[in-house]
Amino acid sequence: MSLADTVSEISHLSDEQQECIENCTRAAEVCEWCADACADEDGMGECIRLCRDVADIASLHARFMARDSDYSNDLASICADLCEACAEECEQHDHDHCQLCAEVLPECAETCRQMASA
Repeated sequence: MSLADTVSEISHLSDEQQECIENCTRAAEVCEWCADACADEDGMGECIRLCRDVADIASLHARFMARDSDYSNDLASICADLCEACAEECEQHDHDHCQLCAEVLPECAETCRQMASA
C-alpha cells in the first residue's frame, strides 16, 4: 500500500491535510538523503543542519496531522519556515541531492502554510 493509499484511509483528514502529510513525508525523506550525502562533502554544515531540522519537523508534523492534534497548525508554520530556509540553502549547491531538496521543499512549505492558516 502506498503512502497516499494509507493516508486516504484516515477518515478525519481533508484532501488538503492528506496532501500536506504526503508532502511532509516526501520532504523528510529527501532531507534525510541530502543530509547524509552532504556529510561526505566539505563546507556543508549548514545544509546538513537545516536538512536534519526539516526531516524531524516534517515527520513530526505529519504525525500530528494524522492523529488530529490540536497543535498541528502551530507546527505547520514552523515546518514551512524551515522548508523555505532549507530550500534556499540547498539551491546554492550543485549536488543532485541538494537540487532535489530545493525542488521538493517549496511544495511542502506551501501546503504547510495552508495548514497553518486553516
